[in-house]
Amino acid sequence: MKSMSCIEACQKCAVACQHCLYQMAGMKSSNDCPKCCIECVDLCEQCVRAMVGESRFAFRICGLCADACDWCADQCGQHDHEHCQKCAAACRACAKECRQMATAA
Repeated sequence: MKSMSCIEACQKCAVACQHCLYQMAGMKSSNDCPKCCIECVDLCEQCVRAMVGESRFAFRICGLCADACDWCADQCGQHDHEHCQKCAAACRACAKECRQMATAA
């Protein structure tokens, strides 16, 4: 089963996290940003691959992706940088879509 809205949310989140990661390069962070961005990008991309491939594990991967997105939204949301705020918003939207997919199982 695949959800185009979840796939799109994961793609947007991966892009926002990657941008945040690059913007944070060389900057000090008081929390797990940009570490969370690295993990979030990886999980969002894996989530997209699982859904497009209709993997039997897509629901579980979506659940894990939602957890990573919640973490990243919390961490990046604590920063005032515009790229961090955009990342946090994309992560929240992705977490919502992924959680819906995970519970559809």
